[in-house]
Order: sequence, then structure tokens, then C-alpha cells
Amino acid sequence: MIPTLSRSVAVALVFSPLPSAGNWPHWRGPTGNGVAPEAKPPTTWSATRNVKWKTPIPGRGSGSPVVWENRVFVTTGVAEDGGLGFDGQKLSKIAFKLFCLDRESGEVLWERTAVEATPHEGTHSTNTFASASPCTNGTHVYAHFGSRGLYCYTMDGELVWKRDDFGKMETRNDFGEGSSPTLAGDKILVPWDHEGPSALFALDRLTGETVWKADRDEPTNWSTPLVVEHDGVSQVILNGQTCARSYDLATGEELWRCAGQTQRPVASAVSTGDLAIVASGFRGSYIGAFRLDGRGDLAGTDHVAWSSDRNTPDLASPLLSGDRLYFTRSKSALLTCVDPLTGEAHFTAERIPDLSTLYASPVAAGGHVYITGRSGTTVVIKDAGELEVVASNSLEEGVDATPAPVDDELFIRGERHLFCIAEE
Repeated sequence: MIPTLSRSVAVALVFSPLPSAGNWPHWRGPTGNGVAPEAKPPTTWSATRNVKWKTPIPGRGSGSPVVWENRVFVTTGVAEDGGLGFDGQKLSKIAFKLFCLDRESGEVLWERTAVEATPHEGTHSTNTFASASPCTNGTHVYAHFGSRGLYCYTMDGELVWKRDDFGKMETRNDFGEGSSPTLAGDKILVPWDHEGPSALFALDRLTGETVWKADRDEPTNWSTPLVVEHDGVSQVILNGQTCARSYDLATGEELWRCAGQTQRPVASAVSTGDLAIVASGFRGSYIGAFRLDGRGDLAGTDHVAWSSDRNTPDLASPLLSGDRLYFTRSKSALLTCVDPLTGEAHFTAERIPDLSTLYASPVAAGGHVYITGRSGTTVVIKDAGELEVVASNSLEEGVDATPAPVDDELFIRGERHLFCIAEE
């Protein structure tokens, strides 16, 4: 099927602007590792203190906000009956929406309904029907609603193209969808792992046309692609229950693989130097650091720099900040910090106070690490090899989405609102 295009494609820029340090264009930030290199957001706030603005977002969604210059984007699904969209038996018609907010005021600049549809299957009680995060390059913004399609808009909200022909995902135990797309140069990468035929798609970011498709012998997983460059080759690193894998960004050819991950991975990869680090932690525990110059099956070779079978994350992706790799055990608030090059521990399974269950991934900015629990409490610790708690902050609203630190602000998507945290 040919993608649906608008006339604006004809005048679209050939090259995308380079992401600047002051943007958070993807749910894992400008580096893909969860770090905002030059941001210095506040370390203390409450539901009323250091809240620059607080904007209601209708419906339900757990996708993270992304920020480009003076605009903030977030997705949501608004059920026709005003409920959750699925009560365990009945599915409701949902309007799948993309919101654009003014960064300074929180005012909604525009909202677009990408599609109205009744999902073909349910979702986990803690998941939503809009759990993939948008991404942007400053020219276009992309909203992904899984089986309902991928939608490309201009920064002013004009639809450029859409792809709604991928089919219908059949997820493990009807747990729902949630993998986010990744922009990489002239391509946008769309992961499509489920109980049916799985694949990784690379689309032309300007037209939506398929550049390549890599078939994957993988069941459901919810990880997001990470793109890294090594020796002049851009590699796409993607987690998987069968194997963690790398693909050539230019062609889709599989470069290397390594088994060992646990069931239905969710955590996305991080990378430093010549290593990609991939983890999972559901019904098992595994984290491995793989050398990017490896080819073929890396199992049992020296291209596996180190690995561990303890304390690994389930839903939250690892955070790689400088010479420290942070990750939590399963969904808990037990934090481990290791050297990413060797796997040697700085500290292991230290309990973070005031937190219980974590879905959001940790982020780093301004010499601090921000760890957010489902209760809506964010604990701030020093970005250091020893655990030192700086502050504990509650918005009194549940949070599953990963926060976005940009400049001197922190954007947090709660159950009902999008918050901008800044010093008063």
C-alpha cells in the first residue's frame, strides 16, 4: 500500500536539523541514553511549588513528552465513553490524538486527531492505548499509535503522510502495544514485534515509504531501537526475547546477535564507545555489553565484553551517564550502578526511599539522576558512584511516562496533566 501523502512533501526539507542540546526529541533524549548533557532542571518541587504550568491532557496515555525549542508534544487516547477504553470485557472507540503545547505557557497550540478507531484487542490494566512516545527532528513530528498507524505532521500540525497498513498486532496476553519509533537521518524506524509475524521497518521519514523491512523471529517485546555509529557504519540496536540484535541502518542486514535476554523485553539499549548494552528482567535477569565490531552470533566470544544475571530492569530502560550505568531491579526501586565498560559495581541494589513500583526510566541532568515512581514521586540523587539522595518530590498524581529534562526545566507527564517544573 502506498503511504497517504499531503502536498507538503514536495517542499519538505531534504535534511533534518541537527538536534541541539536544548531539545529532547525522543523519549530517551538527544543521546538515546537518557541524558540531557547541558540541562539543569530543579531538584525540588511539589504539586504547588516550582510548577511553572500544569495543563490537563484528556484521555489516557503513558507516552513521554518530547520537546523541540518552544514546543512540547504528547500523545493520548480519548475514549468515546469517557472511560479507560477497555473495562476487561468491552472495548470503546478511541480518538488517538497528538497535542502541541507552548513551552513557555503550557497553552495548547494545536491538537490533531490522527484516527478514531475501536482497538481490536484489549490492553494491560496499567497500559494505555497511547503508550508510544512521539519523536521530532524540528521539521516534522511523528506520532505512533501501533496498529492504528504512524502519522507525520509538520511542526504546525499539518498532516504530511500516514502509514496505517502495518496490520494488527497480537500482543502477549493482550498486554497491549507501546514500542516507540526512532528517527535516524533520513529514516524513521518502526519496531513491530508481536505474537504474529514480527519485523523492524525503516521508512523514508519524508514520505513514509518503506526503505527496508527486516523480518524478526521474535515474540512480543516493547523495546525501542537505538542507533549508534561505529567504524563508519550506523547500527540499529534492538532488544528481543530470542536475541539482542544489531542491523545495518543503510540496508537492514543483520550484523550481529546474542541470545540470553529474558521474556518479553521492554528495556531499550544504551551505548558508549564501542559497546551496546542491552538488559531485560521479566522472569529472569540478564544484562550484556556487546562490542559493536562483532559479527554473527556473539555468544561465547570476546565480543561480549561483560554480562550479569542479577538486579536487571524490566520496564525501565538503563541510564548511561558518563562512566556510570544505572538500572533498577525488575519494577522495583532497588538501584544498581556499574561501570559500563567492565560491569564492575559502584553500588548494588540500593533501595531508593519513597518509591515502590517504577515504570518510567531514569534520566540524568545537571549532575543529578531523576527516578520516578508510579505514585508520582520523583527522587533525585547525585549522579555519582555512591548513592546520595538529594530530594524527594511528589506531584500527587500518578506517573508512568519518563520525564524530559530540557535547559532549566523538567517536563513530567502525569495521569491527567502535563507539568513543567521550573524554579519560581
